[in-house]
Amino acid sequence: MTVTLADIQKAATLIEGSVVRTPLVPMQHLHDLLGFETFLKLENLQNIGSFKQRGALVKLKSLSAKEAKAGVIAMSAGNHAQGVAYHAQKLGIPATIVMPQGTPFGKIEATTRYGARIILEGDSVDAAGSHARDLAKKNGLIFVHPFDDEHIIAGQGTIGLELLADCPDIDTVIVPIGGGGIIAGIATAVKAIKPSIEVIGVESTLYPSMYSATKSETPVVGGPTLAEGIALKAAGTIPKEIVSRLVDDIFLVDDLLIERAVQLLAERCHVVAEGAGAASLAGALANRQRFSGKKVAMVICGGNIDSRILASVLLRGMLREGRMASLRVEISDRPGTLSKVAKVIGDTGGNIVEVIHQRMFYDVPVRSAELDCVVETKNREHIQEIVARLKEAGFPTTVLRATQSEAS
Repeated sequence: MTVTLADIQKAATLIEGSVVRTPLVPMQHLHDLLGFETFLKLENLQNIGSFKQRGALVKLKSLSAKEAKAGVIAMSAGNHAQGVAYHAQKLGIPATIVMPQGTPFGKIEATTRYGARIILEGDSVDAAGSHARDLAKKNGLIFVHPFDDEHIIAGQGTIGLELLADCPDIDTVIVPIGGGGIIAGIATAVKAIKPSIEVIGVESTLYPSMYSATKSETPVVGGPTLAEGIALKAAGTIPKEIVSRLVDDIFLVDDLLIERAVQLLAERCHVVAEGAGAASLAGALANRQRFSGKKVAMVICGGNIDSRILASVLLRGMLREGRMASLRVEISDRPGTLSKVAKVIGDTGGNIVEVIHQRMFYDVPVRSAELDCVVETKNREHIQEIVARLKEAGFPTTVLRATQSEAS
């Protein structure tokens, strides 16, 4: 069995009024940066912050009365868990979610808030999945797979219907790929309505599962990634068949580019996206020449990013762009010296964010000290100006970390 346009249209009727019809928003800032018309499909605006609730609701509504009474079980470390739990609670269906041990407490708490029973088992999503299947068989529960299921794929495909209804002349759709459910659904919908449309998938270079599967290669996967939502070891069987037929290309992007995409969305577009959600923009950044003169829609599939991670991404971005610098200033350890350094930096327009005195290093003379200053700056040229003024004032200064090569 495969998924058809009729299945997706039926799914759209099933979820109408229960799922947010997310906007397709033109983004002039990205247009100016990339050189082509850019639209964002904002699935991060769903009630649970992710597209996952679409497919989950369609699957839950497909159950018989007997199956619904018995309950459902799913394995997930995040968005799928919340999608299943959210709609199961609304439909009065008992839900059990198996999560890997070590799942962040925030994700556990969010899923628990929707009334699901949480079981922590295994050291990975795959291990949690094996346990969930065992429990499903033992207790007569319906297993809700996150992507390898026709109902799930049909639900995710409703994104494609909305996208073309809002902008029929879109030339290209760029979609993140994890297990493949969302791109399989979107590709089925948009290709049936508009065969000329181009569908592009994006995966992390650390987890090229669908890319490798469509080339009949064994994927080499693993490693920490900002895009944990698409960090899967194996693509889904049903999605693979659909992707092989309908998806025009798959881009692989590294974590630095995904991080850059998260930063751009937050700063330029006022859109909060998780790493997986920003992967579509990362793919466009890496291949911008390919889309010259086209109208391109990017699916921002989720916005559930940890606040501390988002803060780190934004600060790292400022360092890379020269809007923040870490300086090491050599000073004499005498009263009033720190104020002189602060005045030099302030007179240039720099804003000191943090200062740490380094007195205890054995290679620093006993009457000397080193100041590590984090300074907010305008750009790389401004960093160079601050360093030059400090040196003129008799304070040898070097630039540390990400900005050293540009401004030292």
